[in-house]
Amino acid sequence: MPDDSREQGVELGDLQEKLEKQAYPIGHDELLEEHGEETIEMSGNTTTLEDLIGPLNEDEYRDYGEVEQAIMNMVGDEAIGRKNYSDRTPPAAGEDRQDEGAPDQEGQREQESF
Repeated sequence: MPDDSREQGVELGDLQEKLEKQAYPIGHDELLEEHGEETIEMSGNTTTLEDLIGPLNEDEYRDYGEVEQAIMNMVGDEAIGRKNYSDRTPPAAGEDRQDEGAPDQEGQREQESF
């Protein structure tokens, strides 16, 4: 598996090579017919190409770059792993840095607005 098959939390694996070798342009339905069952990994979760880009219902893709962009556009928060995680040092005295968790994440307490 190529080392560069992971981008922005998305692991295309062997699918990347198959899509790069694909003859373009290719219609949306034809692309999904040929590669729709291929899996894509995102931070421990998997989905199929069809589940991910199927809802786009594009006319055609002119090259691999367009397919890759469609994948990246449709990837949700599940690809980023731990939300708001930082391996940086703890906040300095007086620094206000949000801990893990955003307002729409589980376990985050609501803050009062003034």
